[in-house]
Amino acid sequence: MNRCKAYLAILAALVFGAMAVPASATSVKNIVLVHGAWVDASGWQPVYDILTREGFNVTMVQEPETSFADDVAATKRVLDLQSGPTLLVGHSYGGSIITEAGVQPNVVGLVYVAAHAPDIGENESALGKQTPSVLGKTPGAVHATPDQMTYLDPALFPTLFAPDLPPRRAQFAARSQLLTAATVFSTPLTAAAWKTKPSWGIVAGGDQIINPDLERWYYHRARSHTTEIKGASHAVYESHPQEVAAVIAEAARSFDK
Repeated sequence: MNRCKAYLAILAALVFGAMAVPASATSVKNIVLVHGAWVDASGWQPVYDILTREGFNVTMVQEPETSFADDVAATKRVLDLQSGPTLLVGHSYGGSIITEAGVQPNVVGLVYVAAHAPDIGENESALGKQTPSVLGKTPGAVHATPDQMTYLDPALFPTLFAPDLPPRRAQFAARSQLLTAATVFSTPLTAAAWKTKPSWGIVAGGDQIINPDLERWYYHRARSHTTEIKGASHAVYESHPQEVAAVIAEAARSFDK
């Protein structure tokens, strides 16, 4: 009888201990990828393929890029579909989106890939002007339609955005741009998830769309675990998918420790 009571006591302790483990310490299998301006989620496929082979549940957000609020709402909609703790990843302008949307309770960490990471009240346009990129110093590189939807000059896209992609792929991306509302770049943030959640940052050393120094500054301020991929273009998620996927996987697995 005493042995039975002792066994039940040990079993109860084990069950209670398992229930007491915080959500942030459980295994993270869900990864949500958020693209940047002028491109869509299809560019994430090389990273998606690697991560899914490693057993992660990966979902891409297709933002409409009609307004910052619309893009944050689209991201939160996908986050609501995830079951369990989720790692949120953003490229370029997608960094602003994950900074705002990342306050969702099921988001346990953020990964910035050649991305913006503004603070509350800041916007990426103003910050970009303070540390201008090659794009910012190239007059006429960005065009706008009469209703203020922007796009990168298709003739300049391959050399500015994706010089380390195969020419045919870069040209296709240039001709399949997702036109982006001009207002998304100047909308101030109302939340900054990197202040309360761990983050990782990838600097694209050869980035001509966002100044690599600005990326380094963002990640230093956020105390992100930072990796630099030397010579990589803004399209680093496509041109260096192994390295990008490795950072994302490392971030997800860090919650197992």
